[in-house]
Amino acid sequence: RVAPTIDAVLLSHPDMMHLGALPYAIKHLGLSAPVYATEPVFRLGLLTMYDYFLSRWQVADFDLFSLDDIDAAFQNVVRLKYSQNHLLNDKGEGIVIAPHVSGHLLGGTVWKITKDGEDVVYAVDFNHRKERHLNGTTLGSFVRPAVLITDAYNALNNQVYKRQQDQDFIDSMVKVLSSGGSVLLPVDTAGRVLELLLIMEQYWAQRHLVYPIYFLTNVSTSTVDFVKSFLEWMSDSISKSFEHTRDNAFLLRHVSLIINKEELEKLGDAPKVVLASMSSLEVGFSHDIFVEMANEAKNLVLFTEKGQFGTLARMLQVDPPPKAVKVTMSKRVPLVGDELKAYEEEQERIKKEEVLKASISKEKELKASHESNAKASDPMVVDASSSRKSSNAGSHVGGNVDILIDGFVSPVTSIAPMFPFFENTADWDDFGEVINPDDYMMKQDEMDNNMMLGAGDGMDGKLDESSARLLLDSAPSKVISNEMTVQVKCSLAYMDFEGRSDGRSVKSVIAHVAPLKLVLVHGSAEATEHLKMHCAKNSDLHVYAPQIEETIDVTSDLCAYKVQLSEKLMSNVLSKKLGEHEIAWVDSGVGKVDEKLTLLPPSSTPAAHKSVLVGDLKLADFKQFLANKGLQVEFAGGALRCGEYITVRKIGDSNQKGSTGSQQIVVEGPLCEDYYKIRELLYSQFFLL
Repeated sequence: RVAPTIDAVLLSHPDMMHLGALPYAIKHLGLSAPVYATEPVFRLGLLTMYDYFLSRWQVADFDLFSLDDIDAAFQNVVRLKYSQNHLLNDKGEGIVIAPHVSGHLLGGTVWKITKDGEDVVYAVDFNHRKERHLNGTTLGSFVRPAVLITDAYNALNNQVYKRQQDQDFIDSMVKVLSSGGSVLLPVDTAGRVLELLLIMEQYWAQRHLVYPIYFLTNVSTSTVDFVKSFLEWMSDSISKSFEHTRDNAFLLRHVSLIINKEELEKLGDAPKVVLASMSSLEVGFSHDIFVEMANEAKNLVLFTEKGQFGTLARMLQVDPPPKAVKVTMSKRVPLVGDELKAYEEEQERIKKEEVLKASISKEKELKASHESNAKASDPMVVDASSSRKSSNAGSHVGGNVDILIDGFVSPVTSIAPMFPFFENTADWDDFGEVINPDDYMMKQDEMDNNMMLGAGDGMDGKLDESSARLLLDSAPSKVISNEMTVQVKCSLAYMDFEGRSDGRSVKSVIAHVAPLKLVLVHGSAEATEHLKMHCAKNSDLHVYAPQIEETIDVTSDLCAYKVQLSEKLMSNVLSKKLGEHEIAWVDSGVGKVDEKLTLLPPSSTPAAHKSVLVGDLKLADFKQFLANKGLQVEFAGGALRCGEYITVRKIGDSNQKGSTGSQQIVVEGPLCEDYYKIRELLYSQFFLL
């Protein structure tokens, strides 16, 4: 009902919560809109979907979508860089989108959507804090957008000091490891786990720890390989470190990347740290490892994000935790014996039915073709009786007799029988045949596939070797399952490493951005109501908190019109260049030309307007400018002291937030020679209209 009406899809983060339904929507719901994302979101999101599918497929007959559906969903994704403006086409004409840093996940995006000079900012799951591998969000640079769409997920939570949190995180693991236990961290495929890997790398090196760390997903090696190439999307510290030392932060020295449990089984009960997907504990390696570790009191399951409602992870995070949980252990095994024989017979029967259906369909098509041509003469068929009649008739009257040549009789209504021939209708110009450059260029998706495949081809290049082998194995298989009760004797802990701004920071950011309208999504009813009441109490915001499937209208109260300038008016306009633009003052009237609003020359001579100074003066730059002119200048009390008597002061409008408000430049001092000289130099920093 909704998917076919969507004109564009914007992906914000490379995790299941933000893109998990994309293949299903395209396959089953009729979604056909173009998809936009940053390069890391595209690459890591693809690996996340692979890992999820493999985890599901290994324990169930998963049929919501296939790997081909995942590839189809991602093959036409348009990749953008941070701050890159992209103009939409077709129905989106006039709309400009641009991704900006969110600070939550690698490549994570705050989307800025601009139409007719008004901004809509979509900022769900952002983080203002600078972390090891990510810079903080740039959301604070937006001022007075028409609409801000954000979430209330963390509105009721306040975070502890980050360095102390990292210390507690490492100490809790070392305590368990030193007592002979192991630690399981259920993590996502390619999201927040990257920050955890860097934290452990740093502290393992500082403390000279020797306990093994394993990163276990179906695509762990591919994930880290891609991440190594995304340094320009990471924090400034990582980029600068690579520039100076050529040391890649994700050349992991203390973490082993594995794609199956065989390595873990070799260690037995030896102390170790395992970061395994999925974070929900419902499926994947983390589910199986939890079942193995739960009945040992010396082990620890450490959650770094809140579990979703209805998942095993959320069940274990309640206080107090359950003493026992029911789980389903599933495994895919090959068919053998009678089951294999029955499967092969069924496949043979299905194949025969398909062949029979195809032959019946072909016969029907041939029959329909013969019937449609029955009334027309067939040049390949000669009717002997009609030939004899025509021949006899010709002999009786002494007229011409038809002569049969090689059995052909050319019908009057058809052309001569011949092989298919297609005439070349290419266009020509003064230089020869006109060519289409697109015919000689490799398609972008083919280039991307080649980059992903590398030297290999097909699935082997996209997935890790073991995962690809598992899927390419066409042997018939089935899933066997059994329910069991697991006694939860191990320790359970939760530490917030979700990488989201806490409630205090969210409120501060909203107050700074000061949108005209605020839309709250993605949060508990209690958290949403709390943030809604806070914003309504402390500002004059229009706050909306729509429910699922509820549609709201956030159309701007301002009326914007698109007008064209008449040629007669433009011929009298004197423009001045300002950076990349040209500016001018225009006095005009408004009329309609060809049913379009048009600015026309005024009917009478307009009154002289007050002079307008256009520009943004920075006192630090003006200080340097005056110094170059030989004047003695210095900062004093936030103002610029020029010589002995003159002071230049910048005063902003207190009613306006950010840099978009009007500002005043005040020149204080006696009317002396220096005063007029400095005023003239000050005017030279602006454009006068």
